[in-house]
Amino acid sequence: MQYRTYYDVLQLLKQFDTYVHIGTRQLDIEFVAQEVDNMYKAGVIDAAQYANIKLVLRHEHELEVRQQSENKLS
Repeated sequence: MQYRTYYDVLQLLKQFDTYVHIGTRQLDIEFVAQEVDNMYKAGVIDAAQYANIKLVLRHEHELEVRQQSENKLS
């Protein structure tokens, strides 16, 4: 499966009964990244999936950080 959005990544976690809602979107993304690291180390996902998911999460995290910075400036 090709993961293109944060939602796609959350759907993967849902298949393993993992639901994430810490409070802020940035913290959620960071926690999901840790869960994905653990899934890769455990052999649940392969290297191609891992790389694709990490790319999606990095992009989403950057967007969230940028949005928070813009909100602080206004």
